[in-house]
Amino acid sequence: MSRIGRMPVPVPPGVQVKIEGNRVTVAGPKGELSRDFSPEMSVRLEDNVLTVSRPSDSKSHRSLHGLTRTLLANMVQGVTALHERSLDIVGVGYRAEKTGEKLVLRVGFSHTVEITPPPGVSLIAETATRIKVSGASKEAVGQMAAEIRAVRPPDAYKGKGIRYVNEPVHLKPGKAGKAIGKS
Repeated sequence: MSRIGRMPVPVPPGVQVKIEGNRVTVAGPKGELSRDFSPEMSVRLEDNVLTVSRPSDSKSHRSLHGLTRTLLANMVQGVTALHERSLDIVGVGYRAEKTGEKLVLRVGFSHTVEITPPPGVSLIAETATRIKVSGASKEAVGQMAAEIRAVRPPDAYKGKGIRYVNEPVHLKPGKAGKAIGKS
């Protein structure tokens, strides 16, 4: 039995769960999420607890078991407390600012880069060098954060660029060692 798959998902008060076949809809104070799951997995709601069960111990059923349970837990968490991802902008003159719904990035290009968030995701420029992405869907938040990071990923030599908060950036030594060997 999957250790993660057999764990129950508690449904907090104020959250409504509707199961129609293999489609599960979770609504709460922060939003509403809906997702289709594999018809092989059975999702049940009993006494404000969601449980997932699988028909057999085949490898595909075991992997779907844990995945289904984790996706359900993320949906319940997203509608009660939003998922968040923070990014840092590192570099001289690099900054971000919010204009309306759009995020405008100045990251060393000759032009500014405008990013429009998808529905259900909000972008906040906390400071000129810190961006926070938040939303009910963990998948949409992670995708938006990855798209922002892809505008200017961290440089391998100086570390300049957009990175996740607490992301380790391993810097290469550069050409300094080559010049020392000459005599």
